[in-house]
Amino acid sequence: MDFSSNNAIYIQIAEYICENIILKKWNTGERIPSVRELSDTLKVNPNTIMKTFTFLQEKEIISNRRGIGYFVSDAGFSNARNYKKEKFINTDLENFFNSVYLLNIDFNDLKNIYEDFRAKFEKDKQA
Repeated sequence: MDFSSNNAIYIQIAEYICENIILKKWNTGERIPSVRELSDTLKVNPNTIMKTFTFLQEKEIISNRRGIGYFVSDAGFSNARNYKKEKFINTDLENFFNSVYLLNIDFNDLKNIYEDFRAKFEKDKQA
């Protein structure tokens, strides 16, 4: 967690959970770490984890099975991807294009950089 970030901690945790779902570390129907487990792992207050879980339930990314725990919902993968895509388009992409414009970066250069990144990402994913 980046405690100096402008993003609220519960949103950062939501993005962490969504990333794990998108990367298929946690699959549809699979139990995700408990409030206590995530609280210990991420070194944050359990109330913050609960706020994250409530947020993700509202977005139908996770669901609660009373007395058992939290699970990736049936539509969790697609909802997590849609959530991340919407955030990227509405926030990150605007900042990205602003930087590309201000720094006069050529899109062909960006294409090559992206292809290198993607190859490295795929290689790391297989390791």
